[in-house]
Parts: sequence; structure tokens; C-alpha cells
Amino acid sequence: MDLQFTDEQNMLRDMTRNLCADHSGTDIVRKMEDDPLGVPADLWQQMRETGLLGMAIAEDHGGMGLNMLDCAVIYEQLGRNLAPGPYFASTVMSAGALKHAGEASDRRELFGAIAAGDTIVVPAWLEPDHGFGPAGVQLRAERRGDAYVLTGTKRHVFHAVAAQKLLVLARTGDAPEAIDLFLVDTDTPGLQLTQQRSMASDTQYRVDFDQVRVSADRHVGAEGRGWQAWEAAMYEGIILLAAFAAGGAERALEITVQYSKDREQFGKPIGAFQSLAHYMADAAAVVDGAKVLVQEAAWAHAAGKDIRRLAPMAKLFACKAFRDVTSVAQQIHGGIGFTLDYDIQLFYRRAKQLQMNWWDSRYLEELVAADILDRDGERTIPDPFTA
Repeated sequence: MDLQFTDEQNMLRDMTRNLCADHSGTDIVRKMEDDPLGVPADLWQQMRETGLLGMAIAEDHGGMGLNMLDCAVIYEQLGRNLAPGPYFASTVMSAGALKHAGEASDRRELFGAIAAGDTIVVPAWLEPDHGFGPAGVQLRAERRGDAYVLTGTKRHVFHAVAAQKLLVLARTGDAPEAIDLFLVDTDTPGLQLTQQRSMASDTQYRVDFDQVRVSADRHVGAEGRGWQAWEAAMYEGIILLAAFAAGGAERALEITVQYSKDREQFGKPIGAFQSLAHYMADAAAVVDGAKVLVQEAAWAHAAGKDIRRLAPMAKLFACKAFRDVTSVAQQIHGGIGFTLDYDIQLFYRRAKQLQMNWWDSRYLEELVAADILDRDGERTIPDPFTA
């Protein structure tokens, strides 16, 4: 594994860091909390102009065609600034699922619109009281003539009001993986969007489908192959979420180190006390470990290697690092760290939320365990995809 960044990757890192410094400061993060749209206009426009919205989309479809390591370099900087907006949901997850579903040639214009930021497509995946695996998808899509009728509820749909389309996972049969993907316009009759409040105040919605009629040409990919496409996109997406978490953990530690130098107690900076210094030393080792693991997972994907273990490991470890480092940071700040006047609480809340979002820790552990124990092609533990 070669972790010596290229000149292009260094340029992408510096460009993203500067862009976020100008358009995604903590004032913007605060402003976007519980905002119905959750799209910071200036940041979104700059990401459009620099092409960052198309970083993971192929060049012949209007994107930048960057590899996973390039994208991880960018996402680490986005994480350092807690950059808000639907860029991950739309340009990584939705575009990735469309790609793996074999829709690249059929929906070339949609890929271009996503990459340009003209169209936002967000996935509607999770459901109330259901799990992360295919069995968790219970929203039904019934074929009626030349259309499908969708009935059910989705939760934790990010930036649904800002989106023009939803990429909906829906069950079309009783087999465990009889799941298909559908593109549904957010102004379709029968859709009801209700904003949810979350720990991170990150613009999530509950979406209720009441006999929503979708034409057959909005069916994505081969019939019954929706889960495979979604799962493939998830393995790629969690690497970038891990990079985001590693960047956030690094920045949270920097804020805390500076605070420990500025805050004095008993006539000296609190960072001079051995117990606090050791906490920060441990945190530094954890952050560096998270960054290396994320980079290894991203490098493996870029090199065409198997990521079935590395990708879940990266998100599992990086999100835990983010959560643990921000928890220590809160303790070092003391009671004021929990007040809204201090930035560290922004990192603390988002660390825990990111740990629970998409694939959570328990599901990731099952994925890693399955890969470790499934040596000869026969699983020795329950299949986590049916959870």
C-alpha cells in the first residue's frame, strides 16, 4: 500500500480545505441545523463550480471520475468542517446505486444533472422498526399494468425536501432479496414528507407512501437486483463516511488541544496536567490509526482489491474514534463543552449520529465477522444481510 499522496491528491485536499474554510465554517453548520432544506447555498454553488459534486461519477457521464482514494482525501476535509448538505446522499449513494444497477447508459442525463448539482436524488431506504439488511425493506411495490404502486413508510431520508427525486428501495416479492429500485419525483401525489429531529440536527425526513403510482420506466436496473446494487454502493459509501469521521475526529482533537493551552487552572494551562495530556496523546494515536485504516480501504478499492472486510472495518473504527475522541474532548472542556456557545458540541453530536447512520456498529461487526469466518464459502454465523 502506497500512502504517499500524489500532487493531484494534495491539490484536491488543499482546494477542499480552502473551500470549506470560506463557505463551511461553524457559523454555516449552525445555520443549517434543523433547516428544512439543509443546503448551504454558497457551499453548494462552490462545489458545483469546482466539480466536487461529480467527484465519484465517471467523466463520460459528466463527473470528475476520481478514484476512491482521491474521494477519501476530499471527504476527510469535508469531515474536518462538518460540511452540511446532500452531496453524500445524492452524488455518492444514489449515483452509486444507479451505476451498480446498470443504469449508466440509460440515464446519462440524470448522472450529468447530479454531477452538476442541478438535480438532487436522495435514497429512501430505512423503515420504522426494521433492520439494515434486505429483510428490513418492507415497503411494497405492486405491479399494476404499466405502473407500480408503492405503499409504506421510509425514515431517515436525508434532505428529502431539497431533492427532486427519491431513489426508493421497495419489495416486489416475498424472497429475501426481492427488492427493486425506483425513481420517484418528490412532488408525486400520495407522498407526504415530515421532518424528523435528530441528535445532529441534520435534516432528515419521514416519507409516507400512500398508493404512490410510479410508471414502469422509473424502475431502475434488472428486476429483483435492487438490493445487490444498493449493497455495492453502500460498501463504497461507508469508506467515504469513514474518511469524514476521521477528519472530524482530527479537527475535534485540534480544537481541544488549543483549548487546553488557553484554559488555565491553578496557575498553568490545563494541558500541562498529566492526566489530560495522556488523554490527548491516546486520542492522537486513535485518530492516526483511523486515518491509516480509511486510506487503506480507499486504496484497496482504487486498486481493484476486495473491500468486503476493509470497508466495514474502516467505518466501524473511524466512527468509534470520532465518538471516543469527541467524548474525551467534551470532558476536557468540562461543562461549557456542552453549551451551544462552544463548537466542540457540534462535533460530539455528529460523531454519535454518524456512528448510528447508514450501517451502524453492530451491523458492521456482523459484516466483518462474516468475512473472517466465511473462509471456505459456507457461513458459520447467521447471514447479517437478513438481519
